[in-house]
Amino acid sequence: MKGYFLGFIIFIAGIPTLMWWVSGMPDISVIPLVRMCVGTVLVLSGLALSVWSIVYMKRVGEGNPFDAMGHEVDPRTRHLMTEGPYKRSRNPMLSGTYIYYIGIIIALWNWRALLVFAAVFVFMMFQVRSEEKRLETDFGQEYLNYKNNTGRFF
Repeated sequence: MKGYFLGFIIFIAGIPTLMWWVSGMPDISVIPLVRMCVGTVLVLSGLALSVWSIVYMKRVGEGNPFDAMGHEVDPRTRHLMTEGPYKRSRNPMLSGTYIYYIGIIIALWNWRALLVFAAVFVFMMFQVRSEEKRLETDFGQEYLNYKNNTGRFF
């Protein structure tokens, strides 16, 4: 349960708040309507994909998504997930989070928010690579086959 809480605090609340802060904390009412609408569609779509992935992981994978650089925060998944949101992406939760951040960047339209996203992206690539090694160890050839047939993000 703490993995879900930490994930929410860091990825859903913390990073977007940092993006807003480095953008000069603009008043939401000054964001042009078109950018706000496009941003909102992306934010909601990204969150929906991430939530679907988390629910699927809990039900089918029987584990938690939050594994920090090889350190188990909550019990890891016990089953390799290759269907549902994981059918077209090995990391649909993170893909959804990236879509969410892109929606925020479009609404804020600020290069500093984009820099925050770039830093998060680089950091998360280390996490993804660490997780891929763990999945290869945990699931062996089954994961390697899945990895060869499914894109990392899309």
